[in-house]
Amino acid sequence: MPDYKKYFLLDPDVTYLNHGSFGACPRPVFEKYQDWQRQLESQPVEFLGRKFGGLLSDARERLADFLGVNSSDLVYFPNPTTAINMAARNIARLVEGYSGVPLRPGDEILSSDHEYGALDRTWRYFCAQNGNSYVNRRLPLPLLEPSELVEHFWKGVNDKTRVVYLSHITSPTALILPAQEIARRARETGILSIIDGAHAPGQIDLDLQSVGADLYAGACHKWLMAPKGSAFLYVRSELQAYLDPLVISWGYLPESGYGSGLDFIDRHEWQGTRDIAAYLSVPAAIEFQQVNNWEKVRQECHRLAVEARRRLTELTGLTPICGEDSFRQMFAARLPDDVDTDILARRLYEEFHIEVPAIHSNSWKILRVSIQGYNSEQDVERLIHALKSLVFS
Repeated sequence: MPDYKKYFLLDPDVTYLNHGSFGACPRPVFEKYQDWQRQLESQPVEFLGRKFGGLLSDARERLADFLGVNSSDLVYFPNPTTAINMAARNIARLVEGYSGVPLRPGDEILSSDHEYGALDRTWRYFCAQNGNSYVNRRLPLPLLEPSELVEHFWKGVNDKTRVVYLSHITSPTALILPAQEIARRARETGILSIIDGAHAPGQIDLDLQSVGADLYAGACHKWLMAPKGSAFLYVRSELQAYLDPLVISWGYLPESGYGSGLDFIDRHEWQGTRDIAAYLSVPAAIEFQQVNNWEKVRQECHRLAVEARRRLTELTGLTPICGEDSFRQMFAARLPDDVDTDILARRLYEEFHIEVPAIHSNSWKILRVSIQGYNSEQDVERLIHALKSLVFS
């Protein structure tokens, strides 16, 4: 694979195997981002007062085309956590608007035990406010085949289940879950589906119409490699009226004279003074991947990820948590039960300058490794050498 590391601003003294946490932005995209910021600062009134809506519309249309949806069904957010918080705050209205039946005390939101911790907290908070239950169904590891996993997960559905919330690619364990089939079953059963796709855009092929979720949040600053603070929320058009924004501002009432005339877009876009440069740079990130044939890069990254996991598995002697088809550029490898993950992550960074998360997820100790275009076989070799020294000496 060509040396793509030259395109990135990452510290050359650090072996960076943690793209999944916050991403990394290529130089050409970052330069475009800074150019947008300079334009904002050169004439703030022109930029925010007269160009704001048109610029965001262009950026939304480019992202919508990439995702296979209408731009009128898509809104930019700074991160998926904020987007899903907005949805969770409106969950009672969403559920009643979707099914015609109010959300009742005791009703359930069904999820898995592999969800992102911040959003676990979000759902527990809002369920407590509404008198509902947030149910994390345990997914067996090693992971079942997709059809078996769907059947296993669906056994958690009962007559109180009103919402299914699931990651497309799990944050702690990097597993690709069958979001499309889960969303299809939810639709057939009259259950609202919300998918957290933070790790999906840019890591796997993604057509949101095919996924079929009612709401889908994704990050652009991770695997799509846009600047930090760029993400989106897709909402089926029939449900958009049931989502009040987190911030009530100029776009809330159409007679304000602001925006596009599309209530969903205007209510969520016009939220006071803010830097939208990260959003406007998303088209540059999409173009960067297209120009550099990133589909091939992704394939090479998957090949290196498979090889890295094989070597880690040989080192630990522990069973892999899934097959090779259940991950792409990010994977989780088991660690021995007696490993202190906090200490291991700290020593890997302080002593070997390797940035990689070691975490305790449910009853598992795991190392979550990300492989992006700037990584190499030498990076994997450094990780193996460090682990041999710290854990397996």
